[in-house]
Amino acid sequence: MLSYASATAPTPLLGETIGANFERTVSRFPGREALVDVPTGRRWTYAELNAEVDRLALALLASGLAKGDRVGIWAPNCAEWVIVQYATAKIGAILVNVNPAYRAHELAYVVEQSGMRLLISARSHKGSDYRAMVTEIGFADVVYLGDASWEALLARSAEPDALRRRMAGLAFDDPINIQYTSGTTGFPKGATLSHHNILNNGFFVGELLHYTEADRVCLPVPFYHCFGMVMGNLGAASHGSCVVIPSPGFDPEATLRAVQQERCTSLYGVPTMFIAELGVLRGFDLSTLRTGIMAGSPCPVEVMKRVVSEMNMREVAICYGMTETSPVSTMTRPDDDLARRTETVGQVMPHVEVKVVHPETRLTVPRGEPGELCTRGYSVMLGYWEQPDRTAEAIDEARWMRTGDLATMDDDGYLNVVGRIKDMIIRGGENVYPREVEEFLYRHPDISDVQVIGVPDEKYGEELMAWIIMRPGAGSLTAQAVRDFCTGRLAHYKIPRYVHVVDSFPITVTGKIRKVEMRARALDLLGLRAVAELRNA
Repeated sequence: MLSYASATAPTPLLGETIGANFERTVSRFPGREALVDVPTGRRWTYAELNAEVDRLALALLASGLAKGDRVGIWAPNCAEWVIVQYATAKIGAILVNVNPAYRAHELAYVVEQSGMRLLISARSHKGSDYRAMVTEIGFADVVYLGDASWEALLARSAEPDALRRRMAGLAFDDPINIQYTSGTTGFPKGATLSHHNILNNGFFVGELLHYTEADRVCLPVPFYHCFGMVMGNLGAASHGSCVVIPSPGFDPEATLRAVQQERCTSLYGVPTMFIAELGVLRGFDLSTLRTGIMAGSPCPVEVMKRVVSEMNMREVAICYGMTETSPVSTMTRPDDDLARRTETVGQVMPHVEVKVVHPETRLTVPRGEPGELCTRGYSVMLGYWEQPDRTAEAIDEARWMRTGDLATMDDDGYLNVVGRIKDMIIRGGENVYPREVEEFLYRHPDISDVQVIGVPDEKYGEELMAWIIMRPGAGSLTAQAVRDFCTGRLAHYKIPRYVHVVDSFPITVTGKIRKVEMRARALDLLGLRAVAELRNA
């Protein structure tokens, strides 16, 4: 048997826009709770939330937003994030997700590359002064949440019929969301996703978790990523479930308190989140939990077993995917045995195809042999925003998306991700591509050359290590000095933890950097070989 699998389902794909689907849920469950913002104590039924969404949608129309205009959202998790998500979907504006950890130069790139028309922003978060950074880059078309500018926006209103007409003119294949994902060369690429992409992916994640209007989904994962806004918000709303926001940023105790207080049935997180929650479990009543998702980075087997047994999440699922595939391509099922739910990334999603190919010949390999995992179907992005060359590198002529991950498929179609072809580093669920960090470190006046690699870490899965060649006459650099240079200018998860100053890099006979050799040396330099062996066990 070859390493190919596809999956059908008794439930067909949804052929509708996000706005139409949301209104269908509102008509079915108008009085059921849709959203709870625990930090502020605010809560909305579906009818109430729809009214807030329409109010903002009409305000955006009155502001002149056209179909296809890009609207940025730069904020931590809050109720307004959800309202903006649905309001932009109803008017056909393309929501541009901006990572709350971005600094000014990263924001400037996203604003310019997307052609952003309007930015809706928080004023600050975790010590980051968003207003100062927006001022620094000279972007004027901004509205701040909780500010007079936000109230001024909401005071505008178009005729209700204008919203009906706009929604009637939208197609489910229209682009509706841009999410920036770092690339191995240069700056981040804007994965462009349609209504059809993300609505169906969220819906079928919810289907496999057996969501109904009785479920309450606790989301400590960020909304700016597919994990929060697709698997969470759309997965819940397409089933009439309730979304619970425990805190603006991740806080393990606040998360467990929200689960207990709101009697949540589902909880999402990357492994590091669950590890933190396991450390503060004592005293919390989690008896209402049934299911949830662990995803974002490799899930340690022992952590998964503890989540099942100690957090009452007997139906917790593992999901695998990438932003470019909306995001989920494979997922474990609630009836999978513990071994498969802890040692694989599950089987192919409904209405999706996957195959494992030889990285060079591109031929599908026999089952059990490693190769590059590729996926095809409704979930594959439209492309990278205004980067057709990068799109062609990622999606072949037959519309197969190349994931860059090495995987094996067993005889029953279960997949196991065994490595990565690309140099991407996954630190605590955040994707970091070395080239972007390297380009930034080149700005340091004492650095002549730099290479960034990922090294194993017990807490975050991986940490960043910078190998540096100093300029002639310059002194040495400590890891702390490099971190100080980056702090406030790079997102915190992109800042190297380790620094190694060398005279030269290991290279091939053709002059290419041998990062594989650098990683091997790093294990001994940092005393991490035991950690690496444990992760690979």
